[in-house]
Amino acid sequence: MDIKALPKAELHLHIEGTLDPAMVFALAERNDVPLPWRDAAELAALYDFADLPGFLSLYYRCMAVLRVRQDFFDLAYAYYARAAADGVRHAEVFFDPQVHLDNGATLADVIGGLRDAQTAAAAAYGITGGLILCFLRDRGPVAAAAVLEAAVPHLGDLMGVGLDSAEAGFPPEPFAAVFERAGGLGLHRVAHAGEEGPPAHIWGALDALGAERIDHGLRALEDEALVARLAGERIPLTVCPLSNVRLRAVPDLGCHPLKRMLGLGLNATVNSDDPAYFGGYLADNFIQTADALGLGDEAVAALCRNSIKASFASPERKAALLNELAAVLTAQR
Repeated sequence: MDIKALPKAELHLHIEGTLDPAMVFALAERNDVPLPWRDAAELAALYDFADLPGFLSLYYRCMAVLRVRQDFFDLAYAYYARAAADGVRHAEVFFDPQVHLDNGATLADVIGGLRDAQTAAAAAYGITGGLILCFLRDRGPVAAAAVLEAAVPHLGDLMGVGLDSAEAGFPPEPFAAVFERAGGLGLHRVAHAGEEGPPAHIWGALDALGAERIDHGLRALEDEALVARLAGERIPLTVCPLSNVRLRAVPDLGCHPLKRMLGLGLNATVNSDDPAYFGGYLADNFIQTADALGLGDEAVAALCRNSIKASFASPERKAALLNELAAVLTAQR
């Protein structure tokens, strides 16, 4: 099976996580931002992470090079070009405005640059999608509420809100009011939960935040009642296999629970999370995981279908993508 040729959606992609070492240095030079590393090779050598907090420390430091609208356009358009080659037809992209505001960027430039890249990618590659503004859970709900209100003038450019960053010790419930406000503004709601945090974080994301998708959700398997709910309600899980290995949530891909998730009837999807840091974009995640777990063609096709159905695309766009997928699968048989 030619996995790259299969139409699919990517639902868990941090645009800042596509910032590779070469671009870090190029943007640092453009914006006159000093870096503590001699060159891209020295930076890349640091990409051996012990855990999520260790990764986030380097991740936020690299984000300091993103300052102006053109930076965000260049970053996002480079991702869309890579994604198109991997068969991505629809991408719902996370971004972390709180860090960019700290670094002196304006919200108008952040959102405008990302939106312009999305528009250009739609014209060049036919990729649809949207932007999901994420709150940094370790900064608390007051800061989240402030950035949401600042984003209200840009609602037309946003698809939804999410909750990310360090999970351990930061349950979702304190963000309930912020997510209720976002829902009232017509925004979709998703949340990272069950990556390094317990199953209780997944329950909280569903019940307190009204999350329509759970990002990661690995630790749901520790709670039979939660598995039954997720399966029964077909709540999507945006799973990121290479990320899980690189951040040591699982020892290796051969131990990854994705195959078990599918066997339990969970609505799992495959995504790349922060591909510049974790060793692969979407097709890499599909191909390496399928090889490691022995996933057959039907399981791979089901994961592609799941991604399309779990997206926030319009019913018409979903139907078109599912038909395109069916046609490609037929041609490959």
